[in-house]
Formats: sequence, structure tokens, C-alpha cells
Amino acid sequence: MKYSMFIGRWQPWHDGHRWLINQRLSEGKNVLICVREVSKDDKNPYNPIEVKANVEKELKDLIAENRVKVLIIPDVESINYGRGVGYEIIEHIPPKNIGEISATKIRKKIFKEK
Repeated sequence: MKYSMFIGRWQPWHDGHRWLINQRLSEGKNVLICVREVSKDDKNPYNPIEVKANVEKELKDLIAENRVKVLIIPDVESINYGRGVGYEIIEHIPPKNIGEISATKIRKKIFKEK
């Protein structure tokens, strides 16, 4: 079974992330969400295990259907490929209302309320 891979920090999971993976799910594709193993700091308030659990909670139905898998991967500095590797590189440009979603603003709101 093939998957469309998305790599990110997902700190925290939000509607923009959901829009992004829905681009492939709506085409009948499966999705692999890779959580980068980054150190906790102001931009990354959750450790990778917490992020994975949060994403899995949000997508539990799709995971149960084997449409989505979530993995923790080492942090990456670049994505590299050779010619004729058998997969595509696809950029999804969000509409303005989705592109304006800010994880930084979401994090500020979350931690201000605590």
C-alpha cells in the first residue's frame, strides 16, 4: 500500500494541517504523517510522543480505516531524491483562509489560557 507523506512538527495540529492532508485523502490516497523529532522550545512546546498522540486522537477514524499512519522520524535538514525514484513531489497551495492559520498564534492562545 502506498502513502502520500507529509513531514512536519504539527505543533499543535490545526485546521490548516487537516486541509493539507485532505488534499490527498480526497483523491483516494492514503497519508503518512511524519512527526519530526525536535527538541522542546517556544516553537515546539510538545515532545514528539505528545504530538503523535494528539494527531492520532484527531485522526483516529482514518487511522482505524488504515487511510492514515503517524510516525515519529528523526529531524531532517532536507528532502533529497534521485531521478526516476517512482514518486512525485507535490506542493499544495492553500486558499487564503487556510494559509492564514498560524500555529504560533494558536500556541500563544493555548499557553495564555493555562
